[in-house]
Amino acid sequence: MFYHLLKYVLLGPLLRLLFRPRIEGVEHIPDEGAAIVAGNHLSFSDHFLMPAMLQRRITFLAKAEYFNGPGIKGRLTAAFFHSIGQIPVDRSGKGAGRAAVDEGLGVLRKGELLGIYPEGTRSHDGRLYKGRVGVAAMALEAGVPVIPCAMVGTFELQPPGRRLPRLGRRVTIRFGAPLDFSRHAGMHEERAVLRAVTDEIMQSVLNLSGQEYVDLYAPDAKAAQQAAARPGTRDQD
Repeated sequence: MFYHLLKYVLLGPLLRLLFRPRIEGVEHIPDEGAAIVAGNHLSFSDHFLMPAMLQRRITFLAKAEYFNGPGIKGRLTAAFFHSIGQIPVDRSGKGAGRAAVDEGLGVLRKGELLGIYPEGTRSHDGRLYKGRVGVAAMALEAGVPVIPCAMVGTFELQPPGRRLPRLGRRVTIRFGAPLDFSRHAGMHEERAVLRAVTDEIMQSVLNLSGQEYVDLYAPDAKAAQQAAARPGTRDQD
């Protein structure tokens, strides 16, 4: 109930008024049945803008940190994400990847839309990074299509570290044609297949977003950037 109240009465109309998002390719979202919407992740605002623009409800796998933060702010954030039906996923420790896949499969088996950011985290510099193979594992195991999605302009709207989005910035939400991976049915445990499927999904997202692509996982690229920026750091032969 809170999800629909927020979407149609409170947050949805406000987002439309403030940011006037352009929606392209929404006809690619099926009217019913399970599917994965896989997109780039540039901003905290992504969590609200794309779901608010879709007619169907979409459930995202959200990092567990949104649900276990300290203090009043942490409790309010957790209550908000729980209320809109988002699923916490612990990304640390052995077996975290499989736990995320199992949570996603639970959503898909109910015939619902599952939203996922294959990069696993927000881009720290606006570029598109290498995708994690969990999205491919879910698509193959559940036998569902993957709809690529590109958020365009949300990095400028609210880059990582900025508390509130900038006003006067217009964003575009762009959906691509569904990707059918039925040719790989039964191969959800084949690592090479999972990598190939994930790379195909990321290429489709890239074609929609026009971002620069980096063939590294985002946390690794960020760590390397921070290491290079430390005083006294220099290249080693």
